[in-house]
Amino acid sequence: MSQSIQQAVETIIAAVPGAPFAGTVDTIKTGDASQPVRGVVVTFMATAEVIEKAVQLGANFIITHEPTFYNHPDKTEWLGQHAAYQAKRNLIDENRIVIWRFHDYIHSLQPDPIGLGLLEQLGWEKYAAPDEPHRCTIPPITFQELGSWVKKQLGLNEIRAVGDSGMICQKIALWPGAPGFETQIGALGQPEVDVLITGEISEWETSEYVRDAAHLGFQKGLIITGHAASEEAGMKRIIPWLQTFLPGTAITFVPTGRAIVSLRSTANI
Repeated sequence: MSQSIQQAVETIIAAVPGAPFAGTVDTIKTGDASQPVRGVVVTFMATAEVIEKAVQLGANFIITHEPTFYNHPDKTEWLGQHAAYQAKRNLIDENRIVIWRFHDYIHSLQPDPIGLGLLEQLGWEKYAAPDEPHRCTIPPITFQELGSWVKKQLGLNEIRAVGDSGMICQKIALWPGAPGFETQIGALGQPEVDVLITGEISEWETSEYVRDAAHLGFQKGLIITGHAASEEAGMKRIIPWLQTFLPGTAITFVPTGRAIVSLRSTANI
């Protein structure tokens, strides 16, 4: 008899050093976890489209990295009778989908699979510091060329950046996701870092630090890829690891894609 979803979650957590963690957000968010695992979808975020794809695949267990209900602890009381929330909830409940968040535990693994996913996507494994894989020393390249490389490797139409397009870059810090301004600025403050590549910022924090630093003559640059773009590869990367806990179970990676895209038009809007 196949294991239940609850048993699968407990087995995965037991493989994480130091687990279980007190106060973690990595809890089951929806559904009856006592049902057997029929199939697994791994994703960055359990959007309505991802849930629909899980249903099409016959999967009843979604492992998501980020929240399902638009806030870090996945509280839903505040959503009340929001029609969009109710429709998403009905989609989940009618198809008996169990959603479990895998955020704190995956980031605690060493080395962090999410960081390794971004490193590998950029093709920089051989440039990473052995004891600090989030830091790389790459062949010298201009900031403009670096931005183009990041866009190409991550399959992006655009990135956001702060810095001198002609400055020569070599020492790179990689902090996918939204690690917070203290981590981001802390990395940029190190003399051995020229450029920080990260997923997401608050626009009045890290970007303003880099603007001031560049204006004052310090060779610093910032590249913002978007949260999903910086972490999706890491979630896909863990599938072989998860397969060891769910032998014989179909595990499918379903990309979330980008919610925010540029709206370009000749009209005045």
